[in-house]
Amino acid sequence: MSGVSHEPGSRLDAIVVVPARDEEDRIASCLEALVGQRGVDPGGFEILLVLDAVSDGTAEVAARFAGGRPTLRTIEGPGRGAGAARALGMDVAYEILHERGDDRSLIATTDADTRVDPDWLAEQLAMVADGARAIAGRIELDPTELAALSRETAIARERELARRTPRHGRGGRSEHPHFAGASIGLTREAYRRAGGMAAVDSLEDEELAKALTTARITIERPDRVRVVTSARTKGRAGRGLALDLAVGEWLSRRREPFREQVRLEPDPDRSVSVILPAREVASTIGPIVDGLVPHRDSGLIDQILVIDSDSRDGTATVAAECGAEVVQEDELLADFGPCRGKGDAMWRAVSVARGGLIAFMDADSRDPDPNFLPRLLAPALADPELVLVKASFRRPLDNGRLQAGEGGRVTELAARPLINLHFPDLRGFEQPLAGEMTIDREVFESLSVPVGYGVEIAMLIDVVRRFGLERVAQVDLGERLNSHQPLGALSTMAFQVAAAVERRVRPGEVATPSRFAPRPVVGFETVSAPTEERPPLDSLAARSGAEGARTASIDG
Repeated sequence: MSGVSHEPGSRLDAIVVVPARDEEDRIASCLEALVGQRGVDPGGFEILLVLDAVSDGTAEVAARFAGGRPTLRTIEGPGRGAGAARALGMDVAYEILHERGDDRSLIATTDADTRVDPDWLAEQLAMVADGARAIAGRIELDPTELAALSRETAIARERELARRTPRHGRGGRSEHPHFAGASIGLTREAYRRAGGMAAVDSLEDEELAKALTTARITIERPDRVRVVTSARTKGRAGRGLALDLAVGEWLSRRREPFREQVRLEPDPDRSVSVILPAREVASTIGPIVDGLVPHRDSGLIDQILVIDSDSRDGTATVAAECGAEVVQEDELLADFGPCRGKGDAMWRAVSVARGGLIAFMDADSRDPDPNFLPRLLAPALADPELVLVKASFRRPLDNGRLQAGEGGRVTELAARPLINLHFPDLRGFEQPLAGEMTIDREVFESLSVPVGYGVEIAMLIDVVRRFGLERVAQVDLGERLNSHQPLGALSTMAFQVAAAVERRVRPGEVATPSRFAPRPVVGFETVSAPTEERPPLDSLAARSGAEGARTASIDG
């Protein structure tokens, strides 16, 4: 620990903890606001700056505040995110105050991208003197940065805050809904009773709120304790305000609305292959291909490719008679053995696709709309920077009668919870498992591809990780009526989705089995649920090229 030590026996009313990682452009404003606090003795509080894996000039900027009043201390953070850094700082503050033995001393915290009001600390200390033990301040967004955000993002945030406000009406002042690290104050006694702050990478404030509630400590939320925080969309934590704003901005810019009609001109510089993985869909494949042929004839697309899974109902014959190119999936990349599932079929299909842009479509949709494909292609053809466009649509459940919004059970019961747990930046995708999408061919060829039903979520995760949300979009395609699988089949699909996510959460650490017990059974009954992944297609091309070069060298 560095900085000026507090003199033994002197009065210390509060310690303000500030976690910081690479905040050289903002830390001065934060510290200036804290140093300029009114109505408090400058010698009666200290600032504890937690420098967490800093790689810029944050420490140098902060150093000019050292040696004054209030005292500035700096400690090194654990390098595991803002939450863990804040928890360390709060624990250190607790120990410092513990030496003085006053349970009413305040442990406060704010963020390095936040400016507290001039009376922020004085107001909290006055409330503590009146008996308050936990205080959450109102958090306003920086007006200049807020003005740069879309109107939709600002409205969505206000709507969410309004929705949450009634939850906080039990006990204490409840003049706003906020409880966030940008403005929290606790007495030392309240911090002890709550068990401290959880050393998690983010959402440490939510965990603390739960702990305070469990300990029956009332959280006061007065309007007069205020801060202004950054409205940036690239923050330092894996979750929190910056991520919420980033997702909101992405939704406002990259969510294409539903359009009844779309007129597209063929792009001579970008060929398009439409791929339909098909299995036992003779009753639906014909009308779908019929709707695609006019787009091929007009030059909008260059190839209609049906990848058949040895269907016994005549799927291949129907598709070919309607004008599609039909290939049996097991005939493609035969060295890899029989095709193992939907993802494997898609992977093999791209090896014979001619287009630079690949459009995947489902082959089991009833009553196909001929304008479906133009809507799907429109964003990618309009913006070459987009590498992936996912379909979004409403899926009713057809159980003899249509139930709006009740379709997509694997999405809602498996994919969406996993996304919220592990990839919160993807939560804006309405149909993360949608089989309808466009993807840049070279991008697809660079991906590891799950052989089963984990293919769509794996593609989404991997593409966003590599290229960012800004190069991915979703397009509203209205309503889709697909056939519905029995519960056992859905359970197996959900298992494959979870396995694909698990591989990306803990790469190289888990072995996923290829058989699955869909429900409790007597004995050892399982079903096949392949979870292995195919290597990137471009790695096969590189390997083939290297082998060819070696052969030529030997022959020479």
